[in-house]
Amino acid sequence: MSTTLTLDTAPTRHQPTTTLRQPGAILLLSCYELGHQPLSLAFPLAALRERGFAPRAIDLAIDELPEDALHAAGLVAISVPMHTALRLGVRLIDRIRTARPHAHICFYGLYAALNADYLLAAGADSVIGGEFEGPLGDLAGALDTATTMAVPGITTATTTSAPFVGRHDFPVPDRADLPALRDYAGFERDGVIVPAGYVEATRGCHHTCAHCPITPVYGGRFVVVPREVVLADIAAQVEQGARHITFGDPDFFNGPGHAMRIVHELHRRWPALTYDATIKIEHLLEHRRLLPELAETGCAFVVSAVESLNEDVLTHLRKGHTVASVATAITALDEVGIPMRPSLLPFSPWETLASYLDLLRFVATHAMAPNVDPVHYSIRLLIPPGSAVLDDHAAAPWLGSLDLEAFSYRWTHPDPRLDALQPEVAAIAERAATTTEPPETTVATIWHAAHRAAGIEAPAIPAPASHRPRPPRLTESWFC
Repeated sequence: MSTTLTLDTAPTRHQPTTTLRQPGAILLLSCYELGHQPLSLAFPLAALRERGFAPRAIDLAIDELPEDALHAAGLVAISVPMHTALRLGVRLIDRIRTARPHAHICFYGLYAALNADYLLAAGADSVIGGEFEGPLGDLAGALDTATTMAVPGITTATTTSAPFVGRHDFPVPDRADLPALRDYAGFERDGVIVPAGYVEATRGCHHTCAHCPITPVYGGRFVVVPREVVLADIAAQVEQGARHITFGDPDFFNGPGHAMRIVHELHRRWPALTYDATIKIEHLLEHRRLLPELAETGCAFVVSAVESLNEDVLTHLRKGHTVASVATAITALDEVGIPMRPSLLPFSPWETLASYLDLLRFVATHAMAPNVDPVHYSIRLLIPPGSAVLDDHAAAPWLGSLDLEAFSYRWTHPDPRLDALQPEVAAIAERAATTTEPPETTVATIWHAAHRAAGIEAPAIPAPASHRPRPPRLTESWFC
């Protein structure tokens, strides 16, 4: 779907006063990307340079934003692929306007698309959701020549376009000017930490989980990054010192054939290189025959979005798996020697204290405490504008109004005890993340807190049925 991008001279629209072909006239900013070198800078750096521009990129999670970068900029594009990045990125608008009043400010990424109305009202000039390389390059070209042109995927105050999620040409990401890999999260195994890289083999997702921010933007579609581009990006990061690679696809088995061809070639070229990937519970079982190949090619662990062990929650979130299938998937991975690192969403309107305790009991009895980052016990459902949760629950009694500045709808749990428990668990998890406390101790502390919330005496936390070795991990918890 295309729209005409009109570059007018109204006070609310901003047109650069100098050519964008000058070095640094396009400034790309990333605020936070889960502890890895931002691919949302590396891809547009390459795409814009292919079009003859000379952009500058700064990762504000690592480096300060220098004033000279702002004063040179005619187009400032801010990457906001997640909620935390959006909250940080919005704070930049006033600073950019003060330093460079005529600069065009563009937000791009999943949370830009979801919060387009707020961003445009707050001072942004344009918003890009979905696939951003082409629209961002078209935007730069239109601004540089001060012409009107058809641009798919760009929304402004006067024109609206659905996010562009079609096929397009991918350049090899340009990481040369980004901070070194050692400045980001590393891969830890048995106390040894090595540099970790990050790539994506696909974007979007074939599935439409209700709580996922990808669903309202991609609508069940996914885009394949060509194998040669992925492998070239891996090669560049290995050259920079990477000894482990994270595949950041929302689901690595959206295209299992594509995924397996990449990891087989990865292992052939770099036999000592390890990797991790995110794979849905249902895909782990559907493609169980591929799990030995993952192990053989160097898969160190798999992240899987378990979310909850409450069937009602899983149904409302449209997860596509059952409580029973979680244990089956863990066993399937155990059989090939790949640890699962579950991600959780244990605070939602459909969770109960009983099912929360069931979750903790499951973690304890299956010896999964070392596999779960403490923060996951405290994650609360976020409902951004456009969330698919609203499709079925727009009139739910627990749903409140949209908090524009928080970029999410307020909601109150039907059981106030769970609303009281969540911040207590968050504090426990935060403390655990900053100490050397054993994960089993953290789970036991939360176990007692949950029983206090339920108003019952806590029995001893169940002993594990078997021993599970400490799994490898990334040195930063991965959640948004």
